Amino acid sequence: MTATHSMQAPTHVSFKAALLYWLKLGFISFGGPAGQISIMHEELVEQRRWISEGRFLHALNYCMLLPGPEAQQLATYIGWLLHGTKGGILAGMLFILPSLFLLIALTWTYLVFGNVPMVAGIFYGLKPAVTAIVLFAAYRIGKRALKNALLWAIAAAAFAAIFVFDVPFPAIIFSAAVIGYLAGRISPVHFTTGNDHSGTGSNHSPALIDDHTVLPEHTHFKKSRALKFAAMGAALWIGVMALLFTRYGWHGTLTQMGWFFTKAALLTFGGAYAVLPYVHQGAVEHYQWLTTAQMIDGLALGETTPGPLIMVVTFVGFVGAWTKQLFGPDALVLAGIAGGMVATLFTFLPSFLFILVGAPLIEATRHTVKFTAPLTAITAAVVGVILNLALFFAYHVFWPQGFGASIAWFSVLLSALAFIALIHYRVGVVPVIIACGTLGLLHSLAV
Repeated sequence: MTATHSMQAPTHVSFKAALLYWLKLGFISFGGPAGQISIMHEELVEQRRWISEGRFLHALNYCMLLPGPEAQQLATYIGWLLHGTKGGILAGMLFILPSLFLLIALTWTYLVFGNVPMVAGIFYGLKPAVTAIVLFAAYRIGKRALKNALLWAIAAAAFAAIFVFDVPFPAIIFSAAVIGYLAGRISPVHFTTGNDHSGTGSNHSPALIDDHTVLPEHTHFKKSRALKFAAMGAALWIGVMALLFTRYGWHGTLTQMGWFFTKAALLTFGGAYAVLPYVHQGAVEHYQWLTTAQMIDGLALGETTPGPLIMVVTFVGFVGAWTKQLFGPDALVLAGIAGGMVATLFTFLPSFLFILVGAPLIEATRHTVKFTAPLTAITAAVVGVILNLALFFAYHVFWPQGFGASIAWFSVLLSALAFIALIHYRVGVVPVIIACGTLGLLHSLAV
């Protein structure tokens, strides 16, 4: 702590130094959103002092309330604060590129060798681990987001809506936003977002971007600049969609992937675990690009690679295009790569626009609770939706042949052990995945 007090704020961070850090982060960002945010906090706030605690948490609160991967958006936000548009774009891209290439390679391996007994045994152990991880995510996000009885009630209502009444996900999100807006006007105290680190801010030495630092011109909100970025993003989206439509038609697999993942990026709030129910509903049940079992396997691969968990869309796109044999039976790999790239592009494009268009406005409204009330309510609703997803996965893992068949006791035990390791012993996600995969392999060899 004494060393921290004696540190001097850096006077400048070169673009090269920032570029090397974002590249490094892309390769070490394991542990899901919580782990990735912790890595950035430790290095950027505690060690390097590029940004203050208050600024970091303000950016994080905005990113948490956006649809899409909050950790990737946070990296984009901080890169934008430091070096403007190019800094934000490169920070966001380097956060996902290592994971993109790794997942393409791993998905190919999975599809080619997935039926080999040893590989199948590993994935048999991974499925219970994923079930425990999703349940743990509901607990972790709920513990952070459900600060009072009203937010608990919103989460419970969202769970009942999707679990009992099968209400569409967008309807739940819209209803939560309306409730948050109305309740925020009546009782704004229920939507005041505290932070876990607020008590530590005074222990830090000054940062390059401190709480009261006068930021450069590029961070100031200008309507013309916001419209320019919005127009550029729309032009890119329209251009790629027009290309896919011209080549494959509206009902072509790649065109439908572009449209579906755009909706997934815009309609799902609360990070990766919130988008998963929507992706499962569309990719598995509607389009039938892959099966539920494959979706769970894809989550396991996503958890073991760096980058945001929502990179599972790369797996979904790859498997979907491979399954549909877009370019014929002799070009499955090429089809898979095309599907993975399309899914990734349309999922992440809105995230960059949210920062480049919205961050200047957020910097100007740092203390406006009324602005955050609807988004806080959405985050609460997402907790209920994630819990529903965990139960859905549990059903498919514990009763793979349906309730009429016998329960898979090994999967139940393994999932329980994984959950205890995560919640009680605070074991990291990657060690849990590795341990469960190993036990699954040993079990398959023993039976």
